[in-house]
Amino acid sequence: MLLIKAATIIDKNSPFHLQTKDILIENGLIKQIKHRIDVKEDVEVFDAEGKFISAGWFDMIANFCDPGFEYKEDISTGAKAAAAGGFTGVALLPATKPVVDSKSLVEYIINKSKGNIVDIFPIGSVTKDAEGKELAEIYDMQQAGAVAFSDAPNPIMVAGLMMRGLLYVKKVNGVIISHPHDETVAPAGQMNEGASSVMFGMNGIPSLAEDLMVVRDIELAEYTASRVHFSSISTKEAVSRIREAKKKNITVTAGVNPVHLVLDDSSIADYDSNLKIFPPLRTQEDIAALKEGLADGTIDVISSSHQPQNAELKDVEFEYAAAGMINLQTCFALANEALKGILKTEMLIEKITSSPRKILGLPEVSMQENAAANFTIFDSEEKWELKKENIFSKSFNTPFISKIFTGKPIAIYNHSQLLKL
Repeated sequence: MLLIKAATIIDKNSPFHLQTKDILIENGLIKQIKHRIDVKEDVEVFDAEGKFISAGWFDMIANFCDPGFEYKEDISTGAKAAAAGGFTGVALLPATKPVVDSKSLVEYIINKSKGNIVDIFPIGSVTKDAEGKELAEIYDMQQAGAVAFSDAPNPIMVAGLMMRGLLYVKKVNGVIISHPHDETVAPAGQMNEGASSVMFGMNGIPSLAEDLMVVRDIELAEYTASRVHFSSISTKEAVSRIREAKKKNITVTAGVNPVHLVLDDSSIADYDSNLKIFPPLRTQEDIAALKEGLADGTIDVISSSHQPQNAELKDVEFEYAAAGMINLQTCFALANEALKGILKTEMLIEKITSSPRKILGLPEVSMQENAAANFTIFDSEEKWELKKENIFSKSFNTPFISKIFTGKPIAIYNHSQLLKL
């Protein structure tokens, strides 16, 4: 048995929301939540005074590179990085080799991830090999355990194919995760198009490349009455378009990578290839719009967009570097710092707990008596330093090594396992 002492519960679905309680865990279930629970000799006690406890955090957009790119990351190291970041659940994009586009590959992910404290959910590809030419085995993958469908990081360029995909996932109550980028607009782009790209002498990626696809997929969602989730939006116009769509009750949702809340395109002045991500870092005006979208509910989810890349793909000139950044261990702290004074802690936590699970149709996780124990204990004020030796990913492609962060997970609990961080 485990007794959590004096934790403040952050869970809008719980009758104990914002209350400081003792929580008794027995056989993987929350047996009691009371103001005070007397301690027995055979009970492990975790002192959480001054700390928060919430439903286990969930990352909706991550890459573990397995199968095929295990030299960047594998399911074991990815799960360890997720756990260290406070997550008890992760949904994995199908950008592997081979691409997760069949029942057998969905089953491979599920079987290989068994036994982890972190629940891992495969996302199947919408099209075969994520090539955007022919629909993949959507029904078979859904039956095998795929929780959503996406070709990310590839966009689905053909509108008719995207429409047919939406009609198909509607039959299985699924959702397509859109990677909104029109690659024909800026095929050689390296960073956001604007004053900074001119100053740094690099080809730009205009906001238009994202905005066009957001508008198209909103129209397709309305036409098919199916569901689209935008994986990681980055522009002011995208926020505005999604806000308008929600007012019209079109079934679209959106996520954001917290890196896009803290860094703008001027950060690339030193040509640090770790800052080459996709979508690219935008402007301060875009950052303000993203924060406003989070505050008013236009943006539903905060996701890490965890994308490991090995040194050979990053320790090169910015122009030739692969896009991507590891972010599971820094995701919460980046969001916590960027949104201080904009989002209350409970609103931030909702975007990494209940919102992603709801979009993916996963069972609710909540701090209630007789519910399965799946939670994260965290301190929103604790300061910590990201050190290279404490990174659990196989890859180290992050610009934040040696940075001092504010906000840290303290422990996670899932499947009758407690992990102190």
